[in-house]
Amino acid sequence: MRKPMNINSVAEFLKKLKIEQAISGKIKLLVAVSGGVDSVVLLHILSGLNDICTLGVAHCNFGLRGQNSDFDELFVLELAQALNLPFYTTHFETLDYAKANTLSIQMAARQLRYDWFAQLQQTHNYHFIATAHHQNDVAETVLLNLTKGAGIAGLHGILPQQGIIIRPILGFNKQQITQYAQQNNLNWQHDASNDQAHKYERNFIRHQVLPTLVQLNPQAIKHIYQTSLYLRDTELVYRQALTTIKRKLLQTNFHGDIEIGIRKLTAIPGAPTILFEVLSDFGFNTTQSNEVWAALNGESGKTWLSPTYKIIKNRTQLLITKAENQKTSQHNIDALPSKLITSGFTLQLNTELASDITIAPTPNRAWFDANLVALPLVLRRWQPGDYFYPFGLNRKKKKLSRFFIDLKLSLADKDRQWVLCDARNRIIWAVGLRADERFRITPKTQQVIVAVVNNQS
Repeated sequence: MRKPMNINSVAEFLKKLKIEQAISGKIKLLVAVSGGVDSVVLLHILSGLNDICTLGVAHCNFGLRGQNSDFDELFVLELAQALNLPFYTTHFETLDYAKANTLSIQMAARQLRYDWFAQLQQTHNYHFIATAHHQNDVAETVLLNLTKGAGIAGLHGILPQQGIIIRPILGFNKQQITQYAQQNNLNWQHDASNDQAHKYERNFIRHQVLPTLVQLNPQAIKHIYQTSLYLRDTELVYRQALTTIKRKLLQTNFHGDIEIGIRKLTAIPGAPTILFEVLSDFGFNTTQSNEVWAALNGESGKTWLSPTYKIIKNRTQLLITKAENQKTSQHNIDALPSKLITSGFTLQLNTELASDITIAPTPNRAWFDANLVALPLVLRRWQPGDYFYPFGLNRKKKKLSRFFIDLKLSLADKDRQWVLCDARNRIIWAVGLRADERFRITPKTQQVIVAVVNNQS
């Protein structure tokens, strides 16, 4: 027979939490109860600790199992009423949410319930949200993360506390929990979808992988859980060292971009792992990290994108910049004067009489004959194939890409370059670099468009 649950450990967990958080009086817990055996046992244990905590019961109806979902809701309602506890419930359109947000059903359900739990916690002033995760859940999570190439953070599994989320019975396994329920004559609801091994990834781990490992070693679940505890402590040491390494490795340039010296990176022991940890902070996955590592000695110019950042491989460094939002990579200027504020600089456009201006060459200022420029103007990022007639080259046509090479611009500078175009998509200014010869000021010019940029990046 399995060693029975020592529910005193739950009380000790809560007492320790109470001291650490300096909570006066009882801990107020919102208990997430699905109606399954795990959450029913958790609620039963916590309800017996009324000298330590007060409880509320929260139940999510995801509408995924038709009438059975409603039966679960009714069951939890009656359970809360029997214990004289506050009861909160909500209904989700889980399938619609998953489709709209391009999520798996399980991930959609997770987001929905935790967002709702957090709202309840704040509205009703609960100290924590208690969930019924246990050792088997830890083992499943570790194995699932292992198959996806997770780093050390993925291998420590589920934590006993993450912010306002606590897991008081995490140290017990499924058999112990079921045994407790049977010994205390508890009733619970059975979710048949959990029995379908091929419906969800976690179910496959639960019904196909873990039983095989238990056949190999009956203590497999316990040992995976214990290993996750060791990795949790290891991660603390690892994170401290990683912070020191990042501080030395990552440099911020005057544009606000992150630079990583390739030579400095490759000299660090365990450099591929360090690179993965650094890039994961910016939303890059394991595959992308491996690709970046493999490309370090390759040609310059290769790029990788995360949802929010871009990596550019330069000759001697990796450059991490914020990914361009397509909605903000082009700005229309319908009338003059105009002041346009972008994420990197401010563009001021005015019109003046030619007789009133003095032209003094400067990279951040340009002058154009207003009669030669077709309005409205467009400020946009440069594109491959763009060309113009650089001022000073006697109306000689030149591709911007070649012009950049002549100026020896870095890949990063090329990537962030803007151009000012007229209504006919003629480039009148490579912003901050060179104006177009076709729109130059002549003795015949009467009205001038003056363009000024400040804080260019």
